[in-house]
Amino acid sequence: MNSNNLRNQLTNEELLLVNSEVSTNKKNVVLAWLLWWFLGCVGGHRYYFGRTGSAIAMTLIVVLTFGIGIIVTGIWMLVDAFSINSWLKADQEKIENEAIQEIIMRKDDNNKSNATPPTDVSDSIKKYKALLDDGAISEEEFNDKKKELLDL
Repeated sequence: MNSNNLRNQLTNEELLLVNSEVSTNKKNVVLAWLLWWFLGCVGGHRYYFGRTGSAIAMTLIVVLTFGIGIIVTGIWMLVDAFSINSWLKADQEKIENEAIQEIIMRKDDNNKSNATPPTDVSDSIKKYKALLDDGAISEEEFNDKKKELLDL
């Protein structure tokens, strides 16, 4: 579901909570660019964004070619410079959607728990049977309750 559609289901307080969650957990823009600048040739920025497969490839290219592969990874790094902002935006949207879905899920759980829970017939009969065995109710009361619970 679209983030805007999900946002419409939230109150102002819940939206503030989502914004707080996003600002706390999103990737740091400055750190992303610093990693790109200083460790870009070995994929440092890619490790940060969780793109470990391609980051390992960049690192191995440089290490296994004794530094000559830096030409290839340098070009790769320059191409990545045009992708970092979209990666940052995608990360932010992912965190936002997760926070919204968590809030909606908790609201649904609260609504379900506030509803009267369905009684389990067999558990109720067992409780009345225990009361009968303890002498708290008579055989007739037990049978009446059992019929009532079983809709007989």
